[in-house]
Amino acid sequence: MKSSRVRNWSLLAGVPALAGIVAAQQPAARIAPDTAIVRGLYVNRFAAQSVKRMKQLVAIVDSTELNALVIDIKDEFGLNYASGDASVARNAGRAGVIPHLAQLLDTLRAHHILAIARIVVFKDSVTARVNPEWTIRRNDGSPWRDKKGMLWVNPYHRELWDYNIRVAEEAVRLGFGEVQFDYIRFPEPYKSLPPQVFPGQGTQSKEQALSDFLKLAHARLGKLGVRTTADIFGLVTTVNGALEVGQHWELLAPVADVLLPMVYPSHYPRGSFNIARPNAEPYRIVFAAIEKAHERNLKLGLTGERVRPWLQAFTLGQPAYGAAEVREQKRAVYDAGFDGWVLWHPGSKYEPFLGALEKTTVSRKKTFVAPVAPTSIGKHATH
Repeated sequence: MKSSRVRNWSLLAGVPALAGIVAAQQPAARIAPDTAIVRGLYVNRFAAQSVKRMKQLVAIVDSTELNALVIDIKDEFGLNYASGDASVARNAGRAGVIPHLAQLLDTLRAHHILAIARIVVFKDSVTARVNPEWTIRRNDGSPWRDKKGMLWVNPYHRELWDYNIRVAEEAVRLGFGEVQFDYIRFPEPYKSLPPQVFPGQGTQSKEQALSDFLKLAHARLGKLGVRTTADIFGLVTTVNGALEVGQHWELLAPVADVLLPMVYPSHYPRGSFNIARPNAEPYRIVFAAIEKAHERNLKLGLTGERVRPWLQAFTLGQPAYGAAEVREQKRAVYDAGFDGWVLWHPGSKYEPFLGALEKTTVSRKKTFVAPVAPTSIGKHATH
């Protein structure tokens, strides 16, 4: 039996044949960010395009504490749905789309599963190719490329902002109950690469540009009755000020309903939080990171479930990760005073980790007590 909170997400449970018609007219019901428990799985574009795999993932959610799926709707390879907006569809890309999306969303609603639309914003090679005037440049005016040769779009470009928000608005009208923006950041300014030039930057800082984008998105999506959330680097929770990619906790937290720091232990450098091998200490890493996030939110006057970390459900280095490591990360989240989390596996393969999941959605968070001394560590980069 699932938590009653999950049942609130169903507009038309038991009437899937009518759900698509009504969803086009009425967005999914909003869940207040201070009460919702959201525990989910990431679904990449290829898993979402597979009817067989989606049936398997729905079955996993049905049989566990999970109640949400974060589905790629727009990633660095373009759109993952057939847009009805001509100005959006021109940036579609060539990597296919989710078949029968309306039916899939009907199914998720009928199973009381929150459908979250993941939208990659500023690492967008398709939009950069179609709209070369929207790209980051080099000093000579030519397009800037990252270490993999990929183009990035310019986070200062306002038409680009509108395009991504239009994608989000369309996703909500299709039936998604929450929007999650990823790559809300600038590319790393590696010294081995040419300097990055941002047309239209003026005197605006990187961190202010990212904050202003999220503020605008939040205002427009709020009118449709859904939460606006954003993925950020794990180290944003513990570094004072802004990272060089522009992410700054105190500027982003107030303009999103939820921040999702990617606190994967394997991504922290040796010695972080005085831990010799972070990947071997999943509880300690996640607790230190999320404890700090909670403390900073309280100083901003932000309470409730406004932090929902990404947890590591993949192996990168030693030790290999399985159910035990995921269980320890979950425990750290609860001990730091939050209930929600999302598991990330790049291939959306979660069967090795099912032993870490409970059968029902029950609050496990503990009363939060702010630490006496602040914790901080150095630079960090991840996806």
